[in-house]
This record gives sequence, C-alpha cells and structure tokens, in this order.
Amino acid sequence: MIKNFDPEKYVDLPQIPGDETKRQYYFIEQCKKRVVELTETLGHAPTCCVTTFGCQMNARDSEKLVGILKQIGYEIIEDENADFVIYNTCTVRDNANQKVYGRLGVLNGYKKKNPHMKIALCGCMMQEQTVIEKLQKSYRFVDLIFGTHNIFKFAELLYRTYDSKEMLIDIWKDTDQIVEDLPVERKYSFKSGINIMFGCNNFCSYCIVPYVRGRERSREPKEIIREIEQLVADGVVEIMLLGQNVNSYGKNLENPMSFAQLLEEIEKIDGLERIRFMTSHPKDLSEELIQVMKRSKKICRHLHLPLQSGSDRILKAMNRRYTKEQYIALANHIRQEIPDIAITTDIIVGFPGETPEDVEETMDVIRKVQYDNAFTFIYSKRTGTPAAAMENQVPEEIVKEGFDKVLKLVQETAQKRVSRYQGQVMSALVEEVNESEAGMVTGRLSNNTLVHFPGGDELVGKIVNVSLDECHGFYYIGRQV
Repeated sequence: MIKNFDPEKYVDLPQIPGDETKRQYYFIEQCKKRVVELTETLGHAPTCCVTTFGCQMNARDSEKLVGILKQIGYEIIEDENADFVIYNTCTVRDNANQKVYGRLGVLNGYKKKNPHMKIALCGCMMQEQTVIEKLQKSYRFVDLIFGTHNIFKFAELLYRTYDSKEMLIDIWKDTDQIVEDLPVERKYSFKSGINIMFGCNNFCSYCIVPYVRGRERSREPKEIIREIEQLVADGVVEIMLLGQNVNSYGKNLENPMSFAQLLEEIEKIDGLERIRFMTSHPKDLSEELIQVMKRSKKICRHLHLPLQSGSDRILKAMNRRYTKEQYIALANHIRQEIPDIAITTDIIVGFPGETPEDVEETMDVIRKVQYDNAFTFIYSKRTGTPAAAMENQVPEEIVKEGFDKVLKLVQETAQKRVSRYQGQVMSALVEEVNESEAGMVTGRLSNNTLVHFPGGDELVGKIVNVSLDECHGFYYIGRQV
C-alpha cells in the first residue's frame, strides 16, 4: 500500500457521512463549491480531458470519472490542453507505460503555461511500486495518483487536491469494497458495460492483471440487476457484462451463484434486448452456461474464448490449465449445441521457449476451430510476471515469422466464416452514423459482425432487420428490410 493521503484530515469540514456512497456524494457537493470558485477565477467553467488506455473495464471506469466530473461542474473536452487532465492507464504491456511517460512530458509543458492546471493518473499502471517511485522522482508536477481499487473515492481525492501543493498518492494493494452507486456518464445512450466482478485469480504467467487488479470479488446479483433495470429505464437495450473471467462469477459470494444463473436472472428484465459478456476462460466454461446460452433469446450469439496457444507445452508454461485437445473439444461442443454462434479468440505468438513446431500447433487449432475473428499479439515481455524471467526468450525475427503465418491463416479462415451469412436477413443494433461514407450507418449483429447500410441518425440505438448483401472480409454492406 502506497499513500500519503490521510482521509481524516478535514478539519475545515462538518461531520462526514460514514456510509461510503453517501460519503462520496458529500465530497461531490464539496467539489461543486470549489468548481464555482474556480470558474470565477478562470472566467469560464473549468475543462477536463479524460484519456483512457486499455480494456473495456478501464473504459467503464472512465465513464465513472466523467460522470462525477460532469456532476461537479467540469466541461468535458477531448483536448489535453485542459484545466484538468486524467490518464486512466493500462499496464498489460511495457510499451503502454512508456506511452504514458511520453505524454506526461507534453502535459508538463501545458501546465507551465496554466498555473491552475491539475494532472491525475489512475488505473492499472499506478498499482506498480516502481511506477510510483519513478513518478515521485521525475514527474513531480503530477497532482493526484490513485489506483484500481479506490476509484470510487475520486471525488474525495479530487477535493483534497484543490488545497494541496504536493503530489497526492492513494494506492491500495487490494480491497473487498465494491461501491458502484455513483454518477456515470455513458458513451452510448443505448448500450452500456456493467461490472459484475473485479480482479482475477488465474495468474497466467505472462499477465500482470492479478497483481494490479487484485483477487476476484463478485458484486451481489441484486445490485447488478438493479443497475441494469435502471439503465433499461434510461433507454439502454444492450448490456455488456464485464469481468476478467466472468465464468468464475459468484464463487466468493455469501450465497454463491453461478454466472449462468446470473444470466438467467438478467434475461428476465423487461425491455432489455441484448446481453453480451467478456471474457470467458476456457477452463471455467460450464455446460450449464452453454445450455443457458442455447435457450436464450437475449444472449448474443458471440463467445470470446481466448486460446493464447495451441501447444500443450506452451499452455502449461502459460499456466492456462487446459490442453489443446480439451480446448478443441470445448469449441466443437459449443458449436454443436449452438450452431449459429460466432467464436472469437486471443492468440499470443512468441512466448518464451516457443518453437516453430509450437506455432504449427496453434495453427492446427485455428484450422480446426475456424474462428470468426481473432486478436493476434506478439508476446510482450512484461516486467513483474513469471514469463519475463523465463529463459529462451524468442528472437524477434523468429517471432515475426510465426506471427505473420498465424495472422494470415486467421484472416483466411475468419473471412470464410463471416462470409457464410451473405444473403441472410439479420437484426442489427445501429451504433453510429458512418463517418467515412455519407448516408450510411453502422450496425452490429448479434454475432458481433458489423454491417454498413443506408440510413440516418434517427436509426442510432434501434435494432433493425438488415439484408447482408455483400461480404467485405470482416464486415458487410447491406440494406434495411
């Protein structure tokens, strides 16, 4: 735990509520008063830019930050030359850290010209002790640093920075607290992500997430249901259930509930049209879940099932806890039970000790499973993970050769899979007006494939039937019917 923040040092404030949610709303009100003062000083409402790095859980966290900032009175802009800049960081790869350091140099230049500017850093990168030490030594102009476990205390921490001349740090090693009933500013009015759990217990040898997000902890189902009901009442038709491994949801609850059972409860919500979720670990995907998906009218026909490698030897070194044959059998069974499902995956090429023969094993899985799409990555040595200390790091030129072969095969097989829908009529949720072609909108099918077709902004947020006329690799051109 790294902190120089004492939450009890509020001698100028009246009694602070004990309940955590009420406490944070109390500090939102206190911050509002400070923003009124700041507006008078600046001659305009203070501006804020929130930049998100990383995964969908980070994107959801940023929506929470923006929701609080808007309620306090900040004007949200995209220009980093703002009165307040927040970087919500990712640390999955070392180069993500380097990107943040580089951009901080630019912010320092802005801050020298704007004495009222504040800079805050949060997210996974901040959970690393070496990062905090580097920031304390070389980036003293940063005003506020907090991590992944105490994002709900943002209003309280922000209030403290208004009078502080020093870098304020509040990093928690772990927590069992879950506080969700705070303002959120959604990016889309018609769809939303929902955190159903936090943390990860899997400790894949290449992954830093368990060290920065902590151990698994699930939200109470009644709280999840209530939040979704509120979102549906506010116009949301599609929700994405978020967790590092949703298949292990509910195991640590006082009254355990499986992920499949949670889905069945969510499906009962009137007005909710679509349910998505990610990510699923193959070792925890149950027959119960497959059957719930098979029966469901609302769960989307898309499953993201990360493979990472097709080599048993590499899978063991990765600590994935399944074999190649087990994975293939699972994928085949899912396809047998739910023939119209789209399966996507993650693949890493170049893990320590990987040989060309191991890459061939991965390609064999691609041929047998026939993915609808795959996110293919070159292994990135991540300091702080067991894999980073492994011998036999693969030379860059060999990794590149294997990566190119895997990527080519993925593209060939995936395009063939996607093309099988041509000529069909399917429902699409219209997500946006197409920026690159006038008079067109972009919709997403239940299986996660995109389709572009003629339409206007009045269609955004609506689910419409679309004829899939022309397949262009990973997307379609169609028409509303």
